[in-house]
Amino acid sequence: MVHRAAVSEVFLTDAQALGGDRFLVAAQWPRDHALYYPDNGGLTDPLVFVETVRQSMVYLAHAYYDIPLTHHFIGSDFQFEITDPEMFRVTDVPLQPVLEARWTELESRPPNRVSLRVDVELTIAGSVCGRGSVSAIALDDKRYRLLRRRGAPSAADAEAQVPQQGTRIPAACVGRLREKDCVLERVSRSDWQIRAAVGHAILFDHPTDHVPMMMMLEGFRQLGHLLSRTSSSCGEAGEPTVFLTAASIDCLAFAELDAPVRLQVHSGYEPASRGGSGELRVDAAQSGRGVATARMVWAALPVAEQVA
Repeated sequence: MVHRAAVSEVFLTDAQALGGDRFLVAAQWPRDHALYYPDNGGLTDPLVFVETVRQSMVYLAHAYYDIPLTHHFIGSDFQFEITDPEMFRVTDVPLQPVLEARWTELESRPPNRVSLRVDVELTIAGSVCGRGSVSAIALDDKRYRLLRRRGAPSAADAEAQVPQQGTRIPAACVGRLREKDCVLERVSRSDWQIRAAVGHAILFDHPTDHVPMMMMLEGFRQLGHLLSRTSSSCGEAGEPTVFLTAASIDCLAFAELDAPVRLQVHSGYEPASRGGSGELRVDAAQSGRGVATARMVWAALPVAEQVA
């Protein structure tokens, strides 16, 4: 069976080949969204950009490179940088970004396995305001099943795993409106974990046997939002708008659904003052095995960029 995202979650509107593995991809970003809604400063969620890049990769693979719809995409790394956050401001009409995309085939064993990378430059209203890239491997169903069977823990190992229960962080503290959108839990004073929200209609928009890269990124983002606040109270008046201006995530192994993913923050991170930014580095591990690393740059936007 082929699973596709719900129509309401598809941001792409058009694509045009430019030649030489280069494309223009047009999109429309919703002014509001159940999960990726504007922040309290009126700026579009940066993860909408990330999701647009991911969708562009999948669309180009099927439409221009004959990768079958039944193939599985396994993301290995993702990077993005937003050079002008002001271009992400929500107005009375939806933003209509354009991605100039370059496809690079890193390794090909058609039709069973393709290793690829897509690099994009982001333009909104005629202004270049960001860039991003995603790398992935597309596998046929047979090779995907073999890969997952080889990487799955034994029954004894699975039985020995006793997840430590954490306390879910209030949604407002991680930049979310609804409690069900919070995937971050506190284990101790300086230890957090991601718990897979398998029933979430957006983070799990189709059945999967592992934690998707977009959910892993959401967990990293929620931790960054929590640590970037300068006050102890969520939503306190006068708190500056914090905006994720850059991030990179490297996926080291599959994260399974039956155990929490523990997050460890590298020392030295301090919330940025207004107009400044800070770099946050986080490692993710599951059952003692590293599954991902992340680097994030969080900016505290000046008062002039906030919406009253």
